[in-house]
Amino acid sequence: MEKELKINSYEVRSEGSVKEKLWVIIPVVLLIGLLSTLIYNHHAEFSVDGLIAGFNQEFLIFFAIGVFAQLVDGTLGMGYGATSTSFLLAYGVPPVISSTGVHVAEMFTTGASAISHHKFGNINKKLVKHLLIPGVLGSITGAYLLSDVINGDVIKPFIAVYMIVLAIIIIRKALAKSIAKKKTKKLGYLATFGGFMDAVGGGGWGPIVTSTLLGRGRNPRYTIGSVNAAEFAISFASGITFMLFGGIHGWQVIIGLILGGVIAAPLGAYLVNKIKRKPMMIAVGILIILLSLKTLSKLL
Repeated sequence: MEKELKINSYEVRSEGSVKEKLWVIIPVVLLIGLLSTLIYNHHAEFSVDGLIAGFNQEFLIFFAIGVFAQLVDGTLGMGYGATSTSFLLAYGVPPVISSTGVHVAEMFTTGASAISHHKFGNINKKLVKHLLIPGVLGSITGAYLLSDVINGDVIKPFIAVYMIVLAIIIIRKALAKSIAKKKTKKLGYLATFGGFMDAVGGGGWGPIVTSTLLGRGRNPRYTIGSVNAAEFAISFASGITFMLFGGIHGWQVIIGLILGGVIAAPLGAYLVNKIKRKPMMIAVGILIILLSLKTLSKLL
């Protein structure tokens, strides 16, 4: 009898160990597959001369945006898309290129972030499962509309206004007093809306989903880690949709954001419980508002 109990206990531990490893193995396999596909399909664009020419001042700017946006997202659980898109639009990058660049880059940065948050024990797996499928469906719909239906130049001022709204949400959540934990209902609707707005606007998954969950009194550490982990699937779905319907443009933007974000992801996951969130949330919100106002002033 004792022997059987030991065998059963070993099997349970082995099964648990395999499931734990899958949280790392799946993102790694998907990222390797994606990288291989991109290199195979676009190898002509990556000549030695082209790569050398691409490493200029503009590349360094996109790299710096990637580092800063990922540090914001990794520590606050929101703001990668809003921060990077606001910077790119203010710099003069068109909406379709900025949104495509942000989401293709996020396929790599959110993968690195998900693995990092898993390593530091910041993930609530049940919450991730509730957010995953609705968020993916919303992001696919939004990415398809932006790639094949909506005119990016027409919606550019609306995206800038949307970014200001997101910034106000971030600041409002920072200033809110501690709230008693309440049960979060209709997670699927929240995830679908967050995924859709994230794809169309180039950001919004974190400010919409993370801020709502934190506003319901959920634990910041596990909320941020879980929303970041789910964001990998959302970004992957919208990135693939952009590739299929709109193609990939702006390689300098994409590579700069990827390298900056991947380097900053482990640091962001480590700092999630180390920094004071409220001052940083307010600072990020104000920065996004200023960048968006600058974009609007160019259009009006």
